[in-house]
Amino acid sequence: MLEIQPLSTANLQDVNQCDGAFLVQAHLELNLHNGKLTYTAVPVAPYQKAYPLADEEMNVESFLDNSAKIIFLAYGNGKLAGQIDVIKWWNGFAYINDLVVQAEFRKQGVGRALLARALAWAQTQGFPGVMLETQNNNVPACNLYKKIGFELGGFDQYLYRGLDQNAQEIALFWYLVFEGR
Repeated sequence: MLEIQPLSTANLQDVNQCDGAFLVQAHLELNLHNGKLTYTAVPVAPYQKAYPLADEEMNVESFLDNSAKIIFLAYGNGKLAGQIDVIKWWNGFAYINDLVVQAEFRKQGVGRALLARALAWAQTQGFPGVMLETQNNNVPACNLYKKIGFELGGFDQYLYRGLDQNAQEIALFWYLVFEGR
C-alpha cells in the first residue's frame, strides 16, 4: 500500500534519504522539427549514474506550512519509497526541484503518484503550471513526464559541465501548463 504524506515534523528525518542512482541504457537524441523539440531514444552501453545529493544547506523546516513550496514523501508498506520537492520558481511556475524514487519501488507507480500529488498541490496554490529539469540520459523519467502530459520546452547542453567538464548530459526542461490559464 502506498501512502503519500506532506512534510511534517513527524517525517522530517526522512527528507533526502532516497538514493537516486539509476541505470542508464539510452540517451535521448534531440531534433527540432517544425519549431517543436522532438527526440529519439538511442541505446548506449549501460552504466550507473548518480547526481550529487540535495543541497545539505537546504532549510528543510522552511517547507513546513509554506504556500510557496512543499515536500511530499511516499511510503510503501511503511518504508520510505520516494520524495518530491516543489517550489515557486522565479517565472511564477511551480518547479519540481527534485523527484526521487528508491530503486526497490521503481516501476510501481510511486513516481506517478508523487507527480500527481505535486500537480494537484500546484493547481490549488494557483500556479499557471509546473516545470522541471531532467537529463537526456534519464529516459525512464522523460517517458513518465511525457505520459503525464508534460511537453519538452527547452534544453541546455552546458548545464552539467559545471560538475564535470566532460559531461555529456543535456539538461531537458519539461512544462505542463494547466488548462484555462
